[in-house]
Amino acid sequence: MIAADVGARRVELCTALGATGGITPSAALVEAVVAAAAVVPASDAAPLLEVHVLVRPRPGGFVYSAAETDLMLRDVTLAVDAGADGVVVGALTPSGAVDVPRLRDLVDAAEGAEVTFHRAIDVVPDPVAALDVLAGAGVARVLTSGGAARAGEALERLAALVERSAGVGIEIMAGGGVTAADIPALVAAGVDAVHLSARRTVSDAGGPGGGGDTGYEVTDQTLAEAAASALRTTVDL
Repeated sequence: MIAADVGARRVELCTALGATGGITPSAALVEAVVAAAAVVPASDAAPLLEVHVLVRPRPGGFVYSAAETDLMLRDVTLAVDAGADGVVVGALTPSGAVDVPRLRDLVDAAEGAEVTFHRAIDVVPDPVAALDVLAGAGVARVLTSGGAARAGEALERLAALVERSAGVGIEIMAGGGVTAADIPALVAAGVDAVHLSARRTVSDAGGPGGGGDTGYEVTDQTLAEAAASALRTTVDL
């Protein structure tokens, strides 16, 4: 609801972002978020909020077994059936290349819903060349930090991805450690979208059976508003 309030175009729905980098949310959470987004009124200033579900069965690398792939395919189907506008996926071979057969299966399972390839692209040896492969597999968008820990530190690589993307018809969405202060430079690099979590941690000790004392993360209204303001002052929205 905070994302809708500040005028976000879409949200990437996941769980355990800080602890794992994000994994697949529960079916109940997908249903609840899709239902909440559906009642957000659209306007010229704030289009209908889209929900794109991250499908990632575990933390760690992006080389998946047959069983993990089957789980991902089922999660894609469940997300789309629940009304998600798209899914966010990624799969690599042991050599670090895009796993095209698995990716095509995931795209097919989405049945026309938009497919975003997530930051697995940031560990591909040649991400610029990989854009051709991704576009050919039916991917609409790539989420990338340009291979750096923070997108704001990889402006040249992002610009190179943007330049190549124009020829293959795929969007470049900059994400990874993005703050409001990074947004003008990212826009200047030519990216199609900016992605950030705008999160803060709430202290809430779980005790020995509740995962430790790190608390949990929530979306921060102030951070989200700052990002939206930075975007509005950088581009004509």
